Amino acid sequence: MNQQGGKVDGVFEGGGVKGIGLVGALSVFEEKGYEFVNVAGTSAGAIVAALLAAGYTADELKKISMSIGFSTFTDPPLLGHIPFVGPVLNEIMRQGLYKGDALREFIRDLLAKKGVHTFGDLILPEYADKDRYRFKLRVVASDITRRRKLVLPQDIKLYGMTPEDLDVSLAVRMSISIPFFFEPIKLKGSYIVDGGLLSNFPVEIFDSEGSPPWPTFGIKLVDEHNPIESMPHMINNPIDELAALFFTAIEAPSTYYLENDKYVRTTKVDTLGIMTTDFNLSLEQKVALYDSGVHAARQFLEHWDFAKYIAEFRRQPTPSPR
Repeated sequence: MNQQGGKVDGVFEGGGVKGIGLVGALSVFEEKGYEFVNVAGTSAGAIVAALLAAGYTADELKKISMSIGFSTFTDPPLLGHIPFVGPVLNEIMRQGLYKGDALREFIRDLLAKKGVHTFGDLILPEYADKDRYRFKLRVVASDITRRRKLVLPQDIKLYGMTPEDLDVSLAVRMSISIPFFFEPIKLKGSYIVDGGLLSNFPVEIFDSEGSPPWPTFGIKLVDEHNPIESMPHMINNPIDELAALFFTAIEAPSTYYLENDKYVRTTKVDTLGIMTTDFNLSLEQKVALYDSGVHAARQFLEHWDFAKYIAEFRRQPTPSPR
């Protein structure tokens, strides 16, 4: 086992409200002296990654997570206020039950408190000439019009924009656009939705040719006690059916076997049967998720071995540039 502490990159899986478990795991890594250089995430993982990149500590993230009411982010558009038929009309007319504006404003305000507005504020001076590591943060989203994964800010160039000028809160808002719950972001004729649709756990995002100077720690959200097949989606209408298709796409891969190079660097946080869109979490559930993350990270570090990680990493094919 290697001495703990030092530089690492971090990649955080999406999982809606279950993201509190990510914060619990981060608290242990922080306590053990690990310093995150680059961070990336999808959906809820993108929120955590963005705030971490902006300078928030795990303790600050815990206080935010425990104090916020997730239901405040369920801001229905005007059509959604119509009794009975409002939600259905809103799905048909605007492609989402909730606008997502409240959540974006919340994230934008938190970032602003640390002086972060655009990705230009998250450039690492020592890696300014290396595209893979230039920005401290990567956010993953899905362009369902062009049918491709987006890694932001770099891929914003596809839409005629400059990566440095991209608003961080907008990138995160793209990544958390859970289809049928939050409205998609429309950009240059494209519909951009939750990154989990195409890459919910992009743990290889910072990999490059040769042995890495420091490891990547991935934090993955899994349900150890309730496999996905035991938690059926109730389907009562076409909207339920479409939502079930999406969650099957992002949740089913959690059951697949991780290749060794990913397994040795992944902390698996038990999400205790809590669902991605359970916006009415109790304080007790939040604490349980956080504690689950703490437990998972401690278990991971008990067996962490950088030499073993390097050995597995060398067996893998060289990743394509990103």
